[in-house]
Amino acid sequence: MKLWRTKANVTREELGAAANYSPDTIKSMEQGVRMPTPRALDAADELCRADGLLSAAKEYVKREPFPARAQDFMLYEQQAISLWWYEVALIPGLLQTETYARALIGDHCPPLDEETVEERVAARMARQELLVSKPPVALSFVVYEAALRSPYVNREQLQHLLSAGRPNNVTIQLLPFERAIPAALSGPMVLLETRDHERMAFTEGPSQSLLTPDPTVVSLHSERLSMIRAVALSPAESAQFIERMVDEL
Repeated sequence: MKLWRTKANVTREELGAAANYSPDTIKSMEQGVRMPTPRALDAADELCRADGLLSAAKEYVKREPFPARAQDFMLYEQQAISLWWYEVALIPGLLQTETYARALIGDHCPPLDEETVEERVAARMARQELLVSKPPVALSFVVYEAALRSPYVNREQLQHLLSAGRPNNVTIQLLPFERAIPAALSGPMVLLETRDHERMAFTEGPSQSLLTPDPTVVSLHSERLSMIRAVALSPAESAQFIERMVDEL
């Protein structure tokens, strides 16, 4: 953008005025400190007579809608033919309502700006297309009771879990407090299988996450998940448990 601007003898002040940004903001975009916005690129393209070359960059400077620690997983998630998910403290992202997702993302620490919150909420909702994709993806969720007892969970979220578990390709099981085993208390995990039949394991932390096809890790996660599923309520019992929670609210 700077090269085109200087070649066209356009000042930062002129470009800033055309794009409705301050000269300092234009400078930060040119230095790579700040992501160029579509508005700035379009204004620069017109002012510098770039014939669409600068505007074309809009597709390549979109802000990533997912945190860096989870970006690789999100790519594989959309390619999955089957997915097994266990959560300890949160409702799985694929089962969250927009209200619940917005509350979690909006209370992020450190705080996120409003634009980032909106982008991430929209991205999380878009991921849920996986639940109704064709051909159907086999989806299995086990959720520890603590996740349902969170102050972020309301009647709407509980009812959403009930409706999300009705399709034949989606299984939701609840692990009550009294059935907890050590394997269920050591954190969340996801196992998935891609269209190429590659199996992967994913564990997410607050600052770092691990996505790996390592057969040893995948096997350990599979064994742990099998133990958790064995002691969890059946899908029918889980639905009844959630229905009772709805009635209590």
